Amino acid sequence: MASPFLYFAGERLSLAELSAARLDGHLIEVDAAYMPADTVETSAARAASLAPLLRDLLGATHLSAAWVHGVIADPPVRHTVQRAVPHRIHGVIHRRLHYRDRYLPERDLQRIGGVLVTTPARTVADLARVGDAAHRIALNGFARNQAAVREGIAWLEQAGTVPHKVRALELLRSLSAERYDDVTRYTS
Repeated sequence: MASPFLYFAGERLSLAELSAARLDGHLIEVDAAYMPADTVETSAARAASLAPLLRDLLGATHLSAAWVHGVIADPPVRHTVQRAVPHRIHGVIHRRLHYRDRYLPERDLQRIGGVLVTTPARTVADLARVGDAAHRIALNGFARNQAAVREGIAWLEQAGTVPHKVRALELLRSLSAERYDDVTRYTS
């Protein structure tokens, strides 16, 4: 079900009308959608803006999931997605998507705004396994949520063989230890 607060080009209004309303200050952009300027941009609104791209076939992962969860301010230029159905997807994948064909199990997904998104634990584990600056910034955004960091560690420990697991565990444990040190330093 589409959100009554999100507008997509060509549905209720044309792209020209949406652009004019944005220029007039009535609407703001939320990825590929628009919403009233006085509406709060929630995780559900961010996720729902991805609905036409993801449908019920794909789950948002990595930086896309971090954006939906609210730990980074801007959506990535290309959304990272993974197959959320057991069967292979045939057809054209949108050019705005970085598609991973590996099946994303249901236990690693949650539905936000009608769209499938990786859980905070899976998102933290995925971000920690990528070594670039953008993923590290998003991971640092999750550092305030120590429950998600601990769950990310647990996810990696139970994951079996996954790429960059050892480095990711070291990184997450250091984030958890840094946070623990900060808390004990100020409470002692």
